[in-house]
Amino acid sequence: MCRFLVYKGKDEILLSKLILDPTHSILTQSYDSRLRLDTRRPHNGDGFGVGYYTHPKLGPEPCIFTSTIPAWNCINLERLASKTTSSLIFAHVRATTEGSLSDSNCHPFRHNSLMWMHNGNIGGWKYVKRRLADSLCDQWFLGVQGGTDSEWAFALFLDSMERMGHDPDSDVVDGGFGHTVLREAMLKTIERINRLIAEIPRRCRNGEDYDTRSLLNFAVTDGHSVVCTRYVSSKTDEAASLYFSSGTNWKEHQPPGNYKMERRDKGADIVLVASEPLTFERDNWVTVPTNSTLTIHKQTVMIHPIMDEYYNHSPSYSRSSGFAVSKGLVSNGPGEAVAGRGVTPQNSAGGTPLGTLGLDEEKEGLVEEKLEHPSKPNAELMQKTPYAILVSSSSSFPKCFATEL
Repeated sequence: MCRFLVYKGKDEILLSKLILDPTHSILTQSYDSRLRLDTRRPHNGDGFGVGYYTHPKLGPEPCIFTSTIPAWNCINLERLASKTTSSLIFAHVRATTEGSLSDSNCHPFRHNSLMWMHNGNIGGWKYVKRRLADSLCDQWFLGVQGGTDSEWAFALFLDSMERMGHDPDSDVVDGGFGHTVLREAMLKTIERINRLIAEIPRRCRNGEDYDTRSLLNFAVTDGHSVVCTRYVSSKTDEAASLYFSSGTNWKEHQPPGNYKMERRDKGADIVLVASEPLTFERDNWVTVPTNSTLTIHKQTVMIHPIMDEYYNHSPSYSRSSGFAVSKGLVSNGPGEAVAGRGVTPQNSAGGTPLGTLGLDEEKEGLVEEKLEHPSKPNAELMQKTPYAILVSSSSSFPKCFATEL
């Protein structure tokens, strides 16, 4: 599986401070992924991509640089990242599951002002692909350049936006399409994927390789708002890992590469979302709950549950990490957990215990620490009603507030 990173800040940042310099940067994750357990294919070396937004005078489209060269071996990435700044950045390192090794299959993908990337897979893909393509209007069908399930999912997202009455080709006004539109189109995309899988003919369901579970960690932006998902189409399995960090300053300390997210007030001038934390500062990172959307709008982080057939109302419900592990992923690693669905008393203090995942904690530098819990939403409220979690930052830990939907 792949790894991705999102940066959304009030101010521009040098790409190298995210992609190259941190101890566990996404470039490092391309060859030393601490939460990747697939020993058959231990590297994310099947290409990479970086997308970022430039000055509005240059147009609303993001600039995207992709390459099939492994990220750790691309001198041009180092040259560009050390001289390029942006306030909204997507980065992705690829481990192939679908599609050949080519630039057209490297994330992120772009259409007009929209940018998209994916970590995971669409379940039963070979039985779904043709019907998914048939469900698209000609414009989105013809727009697919590569062969990945991820790009076809982006085409499905664009088609869903258009069916909702929002033309992805329209001139973007200040503020973009709006975070609500992006989130609703994302939910519709997931719903359509699940429906296509449910409609797989019965005669195809007996093969040894038949598995309809999907890992759908998506990220999309219109240059203003960002919507990410952490999702698995299963009632019993955990999703692939996803974390976020927010604060006022992303600062390097000694020794070199030792970055920390500083929080000087309740603001969130910087928000990072990552498949794996960029540092080993456990209190800097918060685990996104399974089957949730994470929305960044005007530097505010909002987390909403995805309420479908795989949703569980119990805040103490525990899921198995076996499926994510079988795909070369760890469902949870270092980081505080947002109290809510899928968070058990055991893992809410720091993710799934690493010892149960076959990792040598001290060797990997991920030693368990007993940390104070962040503020929790009322568990009784969450068990009875749908909820959203509004996240802000304090001087020490992110604060979480549950609000009834």
